[in-house]
Order: sequence, then C-alpha cells, then structure tokens
Amino acid sequence: MDFAPPSGLSQNIHHPSVVNTGRPLKMAAELHPRSGKLIGLSNSNRTARRNQPVQEFNHGLVLSKEPLRDRDVFTVRIDKKVNSWSGSIEIGVTALDPAGLDFPSSATGLKGGSWIVSGCSVLRDGRSVLEEYGRDLDQLAEGDRVGIQRSSRGELHLWVNGQDCGAAASGLPPKLWAVVDLYGKCTQVTVVSCEPPPLSAEKETIDCSHSRPDKFPNNLEPDTGKKTPLRSVDGHRGSAGEGGNINTPTGNGGVGQGVVTGGMTTNDALLFHEKCGTLIKLSNNNKTAERRRPLDEFNNGVVMTNRPLRHNEMFEIRIDKLVDKWSGSIEIGVTTHNPNNLDYPATMTNLRSGTIMMSGCGILTNGKGTRREYCEFSLDELQEGDHIGLMRKASGALHFYINGIDQGVAAAQTPGVVYGVVDLYGMAVKVTIVHNHNHSDRLRRNNAIMRALSPDVGRPRPSLSLTPDAEGPDRLLFHANCGQKAAIISDGRTALRPHATDDFNHGVVLSSRPLRSNEVFQVRIDKMVDKWAGSIEIGVTTHNPAYLQLPSTMTNLRSGTWMMTGNGVMHNGTTILDEYGHNLDRLKAGDTVGVVRKEDGSLHFFVNGVAQGPAAWNVPPSVYAVVDLYGQAAQATIMDDMVDLPPLPEDSSEGPTAMSPGSPCSVGGASTTNDLRFHHLHGTNAVITNGGRTALRQNCRSEFNDAIVISNRCLRDGELFEIIIQKMVDRWSGSIEAGVTAIRPDELEFPNTMTDIDYDTWMLSGTAIMQDGNTMRNNYGCDLDSLTTGSRIGMMRSATGDLHYYINGVDQGVACSGLPPGRDVYAVIDLYGQCVQVSITSSSGPLDNSLCTSNITEKSFPIHSPVAGVAHRLHSKHGKNVVLLGDGCQAVRVGGYAHGIVFSAKELKADELFEVRIDEVDEQWCGSLHIGLTTLAPPELPSCPLSGLSPSLPQLRTKVTWLLCGSEVRRNSVLQRQNYCCSLDRLTVGNRVGVKRCSDDTMHIFIDGEDMGPAATAVAKNVYAVLDLYGRITAVSIVSSSLLEDMESVKAPSLSSDSCSEGEDDSSPSEPCALVPTVMAFLENHGKNIQLSNQNLTAARVSSYNQGLLVTAQPLARQQLFQFQIDRLNPSWTSSLSLGVIGHSPDRLNFPSTACCLKRSAWLLQRDSVFHNSLKICENYGPNLDTCPEGTVLGLLVDANSCLHLYVNGMDQGVAAQDIPSPCYPFIDLYGQCEQVTIVTNNVPAVGGESGETRCQGDMEKADMVDGIKESVCWTPPPEVNPNKTCEYQALCSRFKDLLTLPDGYFNEDAKYNLCYCESCHKLRGDEAYYKRGEPPRDYALPFGWCRFALRIKPHCEVSNALKKWHIAYHGTSVGALRRTLDHSQLLPGTSSIFSVSPVKAEGPNGYSEPEENSAPGREVPRVRLSPTMRYSGMEIFAPKVQFQDPRSHRCHQAQVGFQVCVRPGSYKVGPQTLGHSEPLDPRFSNSEIEWITKEQGGTLLYGLLIRVE
Repeated sequence: MDFAPPSGLSQNIHHPSVVNTGRPLKMAAELHPRSGKLIGLSNSNRTARRNQPVQEFNHGLVLSKEPLRDRDVFTVRIDKKVNSWSGSIEIGVTALDPAGLDFPSSATGLKGGSWIVSGCSVLRDGRSVLEEYGRDLDQLAEGDRVGIQRSSRGELHLWVNGQDCGAAASGLPPKLWAVVDLYGKCTQVTVVSCEPPPLSAEKETIDCSHSRPDKFPNNLEPDTGKKTPLRSVDGHRGSAGEGGNINTPTGNGGVGQGVVTGGMTTNDALLFHEKCGTLIKLSNNNKTAERRRPLDEFNNGVVMTNRPLRHNEMFEIRIDKLVDKWSGSIEIGVTTHNPNNLDYPATMTNLRSGTIMMSGCGILTNGKGTRREYCEFSLDELQEGDHIGLMRKASGALHFYINGIDQGVAAAQTPGVVYGVVDLYGMAVKVTIVHNHNHSDRLRRNNAIMRALSPDVGRPRPSLSLTPDAEGPDRLLFHANCGQKAAIISDGRTALRPHATDDFNHGVVLSSRPLRSNEVFQVRIDKMVDKWAGSIEIGVTTHNPAYLQLPSTMTNLRSGTWMMTGNGVMHNGTTILDEYGHNLDRLKAGDTVGVVRKEDGSLHFFVNGVAQGPAAWNVPPSVYAVVDLYGQAAQATIMDDMVDLPPLPEDSSEGPTAMSPGSPCSVGGASTTNDLRFHHLHGTNAVITNGGRTALRQNCRSEFNDAIVISNRCLRDGELFEIIIQKMVDRWSGSIEAGVTAIRPDELEFPNTMTDIDYDTWMLSGTAIMQDGNTMRNNYGCDLDSLTTGSRIGMMRSATGDLHYYINGVDQGVACSGLPPGRDVYAVIDLYGQCVQVSITSSSGPLDNSLCTSNITEKSFPIHSPVAGVAHRLHSKHGKNVVLLGDGCQAVRVGGYAHGIVFSAKELKADELFEVRIDEVDEQWCGSLHIGLTTLAPPELPSCPLSGLSPSLPQLRTKVTWLLCGSEVRRNSVLQRQNYCCSLDRLTVGNRVGVKRCSDDTMHIFIDGEDMGPAATAVAKNVYAVLDLYGRITAVSIVSSSLLEDMESVKAPSLSSDSCSEGEDDSSPSEPCALVPTVMAFLENHGKNIQLSNQNLTAARVSSYNQGLLVTAQPLARQQLFQFQIDRLNPSWTSSLSLGVIGHSPDRLNFPSTACCLKRSAWLLQRDSVFHNSLKICENYGPNLDTCPEGTVLGLLVDANSCLHLYVNGMDQGVAAQDIPSPCYPFIDLYGQCEQVTIVTNNVPAVGGESGETRCQGDMEKADMVDGIKESVCWTPPPEVNPNKTCEYQALCSRFKDLLTLPDGYFNEDAKYNLCYCESCHKLRGDEAYYKRGEPPRDYALPFGWCRFALRIKPHCEVSNALKKWHIAYHGTSVGALRRTLDHSQLLPGTSSIFSVSPVKAEGPNGYSEPEENSAPGREVPRVRLSPTMRYSGMEIFAPKVQFQDPRSHRCHQAQVGFQVCVRPGSYKVGPQTLGHSEPLDPRFSNSEIEWITKEQGGTLLYGLLIRVE
C-alpha cells in the first residue's frame, strides 16, 4: 500500500522504545529530497532512479526523509538492475543529517556513525566489522525487497523479503536515518513501507551470520525431513519448516537461496569440515586450509565442505600459497561421501566412487579420466591469487569456474547431494574459501577506471533461446558481405576463415549495423593457426558493408578507417600510434578484443576487458565495427551479453593452447607460478598493460598522483622486485616513490600517494625513508627524484626483516630494519610527479616464457664458435661420466645421471660470457643443468677424473662456488636467492645458457641470450665457468668465444692512411685470420615477400609493403662494419626500412610481418628511435630513416664494449644501444617505401670509429673544413648517389630558385656542392650545429632549415686564401636585391635596405620590402651588416618573405633568401644586435656579439645562395 504522507507532522518525532501501533505509519516512507548527484526522485519522493545507469555506477545515494523509529523497518523494492557493473544495492543507517550532508560517491564513504550492509559484509564508517552476514545483497533480483531496522535494543537488523537476517551491529545511537545506495547493478528502487514487522516475524529470525553454531549435524541427509532449531538474536526460539514463507528471489539462479534440504531452512556459509586430511591445518574460522610440511610432503591434503552444496550455489576458493617443488597442483571437485564417515585418502583421485574432480585440464570421475581436455588451460598453471569455483546447477550439470569465468559443463548428471572437495596436492599449499562469488570486491576498483570507458553492454539478459528473438535485428551481428576467404555462421555471431592454413588474408568482416555511442563491440578469438605472422585486427570504418568492396586486409583502405593492428593504431592505412597497447599478435584462443566509440568522438580499444586508453579522436558517428581475421586469427565470435557463448572448439589452436599474458584466465603462458606482475587493483589514474608487466599514469600532464600500483602477490624473503623507468615528463616536481606494504591489495583503499598510508607501509621518497607516512631517516644512499628514463629500481626484504633498495642493480644498503618477517609484504610503486611509466624487469622473477614456447626457433648452432675470436674450450679435467668431443667444444655424459661436472679451460675475464647450447636430453631422469662460477682451479685437480670431484655441482664445496640450480642461486650449496629466473629444469634441446662475471663483481646468467640480471654479488675475480650435466641434460656444445687479447687493436676503417698512420704501427703481417672481416650475405630464410639475387647480396621486396624481413647468414664480429645501400624506393607507401641486430641464431627464425614484432633479444632502429624487444629505449637518435633517399649507405657496427652503432654514409651516429650479446646477426626490414638493398662489399670508410680511437677528422686542419666536409680527404657520396637529389624540400627550394630566373652561370655546375640543411638531410650527414673557420678560428652556425645552392667562385689569387683563412658569415637580403649582388660577386652597400647603412631604420619591415638606394646627403661610408648565424640574419626584417606558387603542386608558399659569405678577418667589427631583442637569439652567440659590421669593399666573397621555404 502506498499512501501520500499527511502533512504537518514534525520530522523530529522519535520514540526510542515505545511501540505505538496507533501512530501514523507512513510518515517516514519517503526519501529525503537531498540525494546523490545522479539520483532522480519521483512518485512523491518514494522512487529513486540513478541516471546514466550504464555510464555511471555510483553517486546513487538516498536517505530517508525522517529519522527511523525503533522497530520500524525501512523497506525498499528493487525495481531495475543492469548487468554493466559488479556490486549492487547497499543499505544501512547513518547518524548524519541529510539536510547538511555532503554526499559521497557511495554509501561506504559515509563516516561519522554509519553502518552499511554491502554484499554480505557489514561496514562501520567504511571499515569492515563483519565479513559474512545475512543474504548477499548483490544476488538480489528485481522485485526483491530489502529493509533496515534499528531494534529497541539498539541493534541493526537487515530484512530480506520479510525475513530478519539477525543482528548486524549493536550499540547504535538513537537518532538514525536509513541509507540506500543505488550502486552498480541496482538502478531504481521504490520505498514500499516503514513500519514495525509483525511480532511473529521477529521471532522467526534466521541465524545466518556470526551467531551460527560452530558445529553442524553430522547426519545431514536429503531425506531426513528434520527441522533445525533456529535461535533469534532476541532470544526467541522457533523453526522454519517446510511450509516456511521464505520469499526467495526468482530469476537470479537461486544463488542466495536458504533452502538446504527439504525440511531445513538456513543461510549458513560454506566452510571447511573439521575432519580433513592428516596434513591439513584449518584456520580463519575454518575458511582457510593449509598443508603442513609442504616441502617434504605432497599429498594427504584433502579438505571438504562442512555441508552439501545447494543447487546453483557457488563453491569458490582462492589459491593463497604455492611452492615450486612438486609437479601437479590443486584439484577440486565434488563427492557424495559424507566427510564425517569418510576415511580420507592420500589424494582424492584415489576414490573409486561418487567423486568428480578437475585435475590439470581434465575431468576425472571415480579416479578415471572422462574428459582429457575440459578447458583451455591447466589448474597446474594457476598462480597465487587465482580463484577456482564450481557449481552444481539445478539441472544436475556440474560447472567449473576459473577467476569467475565459466568453463562449461564438466559433467552432465551430478548426484543431488554432493559436498565440495579440494585436494591440496603438489604445488598447492594453502587456499581460502571465497564467499563473495561475483568478485565485486576485486572488480569494484576497476569500475572507477572503466567508468568513463565502459560501453553500453549492460542490457538485461533475456531468457536463453536457441533461436533469435524479436529483438534480434537490434543485436550486433556480422554482416553477410564479408571477405572472399571468410564465412559467417551461427546466425551472424561467428566469423571464420575456413581455410586458414592456406590463406592469411581476405578475412575482413564488418558489423551488420553502425555502433551506437558508448556501445562496445567485442569478439572472442575462437581459433588460431600457427602458420602465419600477424593476427587479428579490429577497428571501425565509416564504410557501409553492403556497398563496400572489401580489401584483402582492412589497413589497405585509405579512407574512413581506424584499426588496431599489433600494438599500434592505423588511420586510413597510416600509423598514428606506434606503441598503443597490448600487442594483438600475442593473443591466443579465448582472448577477447573490443572497440568503442564514445560520445565525445574518441575511440578506445579493449584487450581482455582491459581498456587500452584513447586511440583516436574526432571519429565520426555511425561507424561500423570491423574485424580482420588476419594471419593466425582463424575464427572469432561476438560477445554481446545477450546469450551464452558457445564453448571454444576443441581444436581452438594448432599451436600452444596457453592463454595469453593479458587474458583474464592468464597464467602467463608457461610461466612459473611465482611470476611477478602488477595487481589488477590500483590507483584511479593508473593503467596496467602488457599482461600486467607495465604500469602507466594516464593524463600525465594534467594528473600527478592517484597512480599507485602494487605487486600481484607478496614478495618472498630475498626476492628482488625491480622495475625500469620507461617514460617521464618534465612538468611536475617529485618523481617515483617505491616501497613495500603489509596491506593486501584487496584491502587497500588506494590514497592519492602511498606516503598518506599511516600503517604497515615502508616507502622511499626522494632520499627519505618513510614508515607509515613519517620520515624515519633522510639522505639514504640514493635519490629517486634524480633518476631518469632507463633507470632501474629494485626492492627486497631480507629474511632478517631488512629492506634493501637496488639502483641499476647496485645494492644501496639497508634502508630500514624491523619489517615483520612473518608477514606478507607487497611491492608498491607510486607513479608520482615526473614518473609516468614503468615496467617490471626480468630480474624480478621468471618473466621469460621463451623456454617453453619459442625454443623451436633456436635449435641450430654450429659446434664451432660462431663469432670472430678464439672459441671457448672445456678443461680436460672433468667428471668421470663426461667425454669431451670436438676439440673440447662439446661435452657428453655417457652414463648415469651425475658425475657430469665440466669447467672452462681458462679463467673468465671480466664481462666475458661463457655460453653453451643444449644438444641432447634424456627424459628418463629428473633434474637439469647446473651452471655457475667457481674459484676451484681445474689444473689443481688430480689427473684421475675418478677422484677429487663431487658427483654433482651443489655438492662441490672444496672452494667457493656460485651456481644456479633450478631457479635458486646458491653459494657453496647455501641458498642465497629464490626464484631468480625461469627454472633451468625447463631447458630443452636448442636452448642456450651462459654465465658471465661482470666488472662490478656480480654473476649474471644468460638464457637464450637474455640477461637474467645479477644472480650473486661479491664474486671473486679469478673464477672458472663450471657446468654440471645433471639429470636430463646429457650433452652440450660451446657457442661462445673468448675475448681477444688484442681486441683493442681492431680498428674501424679510417679515412686516410696518411692522416692516421700512427695507428697502424701496432699491426703486423702475422695478424690472426679471425680479425679479417667476415664476408656477409643474406640468409636464405627470410620474409615471404623477399627475393634474393646477386649471390645473396641483393634483396628485393617483390609484393605488398611488409613481410620483408631478412637477416645475414653470418654473425657480425666485433668492430666489423656491416653496410648496405638503398637501391630502390617506392613513394607509393609510407614509412621505410628499419634495421638492427638479434642475439640468437636466425636459422629457424619464424619471420614475422615486420621487425617490430621481434620480441626476443632484438635491437631495432626505426625512424629516429631505438627499440629493444619492441620497447622504445631511445628517441631522437640519428636521422629519420624514413627520409633516407636512394643511394644512402647504412651500416651497423658493434664495438669492443658491446655497443651498437649506426653509420649513415660512413658517419658514426653514436651509440644506439649497449650490452649487445655475442653472437649477434644484423637484420633489415624492407618495409613501406624501401624495396631493394644491396650489401656493400667494399668497406666504405667509417668516420668516427670507436670512442677511444683518434678520429682522422680530428687530424685535419680546421681551416680545411667547410660545413664539416673536407673535399680532398673526406668521403663524399658520388654524384649519382648523392642523397640531395631526392630531398623534397631541396627540390621545392630549387623550383623557387628557378622562378627567380637567375643566370645559371652564377652557380656551380657540380650539384654535389648544393647542400640541404633540412632536419633529415643534416642528420643524414651527421652535421654538427657549429663549426670553426678561418685564421684565427671563429665559430659559425650551420644554416639549419635553409637550402644552399653553391655559387661559382671566380678564379683569382685570393680565392684559395678565402676558402681556407676567411671566416664564414651570413647576410639576409630581399629577392629584388639578388641580381645586383650576384652581378658584383660581393655584397655592396645599398643591396638591401636593412643591411645597407647605419643607423638601421626602426619603423619595422614595411619600409624594407624592396631594395632602396640610400643616398641621403652627408652620410658616411655605408656599412654592410653580417652575422655568424642565420637565426639573426634570416629574421624577416632582414630577409623579407615573398609569396609564390609552386609550379608542381600549385600550392602557395612563402620564401626568404640570403647569402653565405666568406669575410676577411680584420675587415669587420663585432657588435650587438640592433633590433632590441632581450632573449638570446642563438645559444652559441651572445646578443652583444651577434652582428658583424664591415665597410671594406672586397672584404666579402659570396659562397652560396640560401633559400628557405615555408
């Protein structure tokens, strides 16, 4: 009954303890007019609706109009819900008066005396006081009623559908207002009553929270029909029999039902039964189970639920702890056996009746396999923090859930009465029951980030139907018009390439209708093939699919199209974002991708539900969604939340079936269980990408805080958590802060900055160590505010509770002591201020998944050393089961599983890598290779190999030995560090492993060429490499070389033997042959669009714009310059070639479509940036490679310090990258415009050489240099390959010069002396900004931005002196004065009004647009003004702009002109600028010396005409 409230009654009536049934009952059945900012009230303020329900999930707070009276139940009905969000209605009371309340975003933000029921938890002032209480509000459906009551005893009671859930809190104040929060899924409620309940209802209280009995009846059977006595909080006893009037919700799956058996009504939560396996220890009120002695025992860890599972009830557990010792892991399932009567087996799969278990990725029924591959991944691969659940549906079907995702039907018919069972087997040590099954606690913080990005996917889910319903036309489907190799099935929901192994493209499909604003289009990848490079691409287009002639790939469209491809974004076929988000080429079957166009016109992409950020702006409305089933992607299905998705095909992938790192069910591919990532809960402005490895702060120039990220699991003692700073902004003060906290991520309320936390937190901020927000000490050994891009920060808690920080791998010492050694601590990074983006490094843990997924590409190494130098050898002293072959380069264990220790033949030098390749394995043994360094000198061992050596390396203790065993670092068998890297137990044939003692006394381990970081410190200097061919590993071959003793004598080619003769004294005819440069050629294995010719020296791309990757067949020796020439460019494409080196053998490399897809041990030079494993490590390096013209000669060189150099036309561009491994192989990607290259076999001289070498250029006379080029000795490209001829800017300037109709006789006939100083050209030449010239030398600046046309210099006696001994200066002039100046071959007074005489006019440029003759009477000898920089002489007041139309493009431009001149020393005076500028005009020249004045005729010599075009 709904009546309008009578007027005139005071709102402050309060009767704390009197039950007055005759009073008005409808007064408080209204909502207060003040409410949350998104609330709209109607129906006389009794109905509240949250506006924008699918865009916003909070700000839906409403309060009662009046304070509650004792015993009154303020009841609301849920009218509407949406599925967009997690979480739902929250209800409670508050002592805050709504008339003056500043409404928070949600009810849990209420303070000052507020009690809120959220889900199944009770919170007081935002902090949880009761975890398991009453019905889970998140499970209530539309039509359900929920009320809140303050009893006469001051207790808080929750009422659900007329039933009292018991006391939730006590000691409430007398004056309270009811609170309802329309949160998450709940979008509309109506107040239905506010009156006391019947006394009978109060007596029938369901004991469903903290007052439930500790023990339950042992004879719980479905057919007992017995009634369980229930105790109310008020002391009344009663029972709910079969005829009980419990009103259960409908349509919600019955998850919240209270009916257990036919005659029993209770709401008890699932716990573990007290009777359990012999090694199990229960805690946390029987919600947590842990297996004792996990490193000694692997079974006897079975636990069961304390009662049978209800129909549609979720039983879910969270993995809390794993150990990396055993094979196999957790198993979960159901059984009909009553735990009270069961004799617990050692493992649950031993039971031969009434038991269904999920084990690995299969299903076992009564101990026998019934489904070998039930889901896409194995329980053995789950990590700490992952959730596993199961549910027996009312139909009898058993479903399993991984991290909340339904894996489908595991068994069709399950007995009616079953208990949940968990087997803590093998690696699984500790689990906890999770009661909040919809994961709202874990997902709520994600809502805050997804709020602005989440699309309209929250439509109510209709009843399941096998046929399309009436609203089918409104659903998103694929259009029937699709690519010629694609097909549409499943009523338009699924697209596939039926012959995916035969064709890689023509798989474009579009949506059947345009996307609405904020509507997501999301597809799941159903099937992959591993034959091709590249994978799915997704985006939007303005083209209607009904009329579109579909291209072979969508990125070929040149209009109205935006696509995400790889990890970049393309618009109309042109890349607009290079490093945008998670790489789509890495996705696997089961992963999802999505796209949404927001109302503001911005375009966003999603990968596995994670927003990747804005990709484009100003995208028009009415765009169609596009999916390109390209390359590996073979099938995809639309996910629209309208119907259940079909299960994945059983053959969903012909390659590895592990989920990708970014998937919700990810286990990191084949990574181990202790893989460190960033947690999915984080600060509001933080974004987690790259499979949890990278964190960044969005809106970094407008936001400086709220970007805290935390590790996904607690750190182990002695474990290093290390990140690398990838991006910074020069806008804010302060920078990154790092530390640890004992607060679990799901319990942390993320503050603005981590130093705001006042408990259980230790942080380093700048140089200050802070505990709980207070400074403990200042001036710690490092300053985080001083770190720059590329710096590495690590933190580690020792076993004694000390906190250490590491900067770039160097321990900074103890920062603080006293961290609780028994408590879990999590690593914390605060992306504050200047620090914008960080990534977890490989030193933090086993992040390298290459051993199990990519070793097939790395299996061919020659036994001999592949690099120039002397191959490493093994010492003749070794274990008794070892035989050496191949002149000491190969070791084979010929018997047993031990006695396989071998040593390097010599001590390792500093930074010398000793590396072997695994040749053979024997799977009958367990264990694997051990590797390390030892001070034991093998020559000191006895000659007989049967004595003096331990059977295995961990037992070698006669001298100090550092070794890696599995993933543990040991010193003389004592554990120093756990989880250092991926376990060596996973090595197989073709994998490489190496050890290096670095100059900083640290030991580094290399796996497949990748440095795993420092494994041990304080390593002795005189050490040998030592290996143990133990267990599975039976044969290895050396693939590394020793550092050459005379490596420093290997020089880069010099400019001239005459000028550098001193450097040749060290050479001799008996130079070892290894120093002869290797003849390089391209490998026969290459991208599919490449065709080789000219004895594999020339490579051409014969079709398309990509698939043009090629690599050399030979490794690049240290100090050898590898060069090639660009033969042919195709201007039809954008972008151009890239080049670099890879640190592994290319023999069986699976060539991707582009070089940027090389992710392992790859260094790439692209445009003007340097990338390492696809991450940008350097910007503004060298010239933009996209602008290199035909004829350009590019080169690569790795110097003796393992630094990579780029050479352009023989000019060294400096160090591009460091720590390049040996061997390395150069590669070239013939991409876009670049279609053909040829290896230069004759070594073009390299200007520069290594850093320690005397450069020949430095031996030249300064006066001989003109703009950095000495024509007699400096190498210059021949005219036919001069890069100038193809520069578009120079061509434009040349066309303007032709318009001036100046006689050709004024200009030098040799075009090679015409120089363009645009950004690309001067970087290609390696020009410096300033040079010296003349006697005495004086600085001048190169005219960057201008184009110089060389003038013909008349031969006379002073010319040679002028070119060598005069100074260089510039003179800006007008177009009209050019001809007269050229006629006289020198600057004359009066040639330009601004430079003609002194004083200079002050009126501005208006009077200087045309030349004037200055003939004022009485004036002294006119003076000419010059400047050593065109930044001054080229100002518009000196060089007026003229407008012209380009005869080729017919576009209008503005141009300026000037002269480069030689000026005789002593003929001019240096003076200040005369324009009144206060700011510096050129950083090299002071404003007081920037203007040169000369009166002498003949004191200047015209050298070149300068033109600048805008």
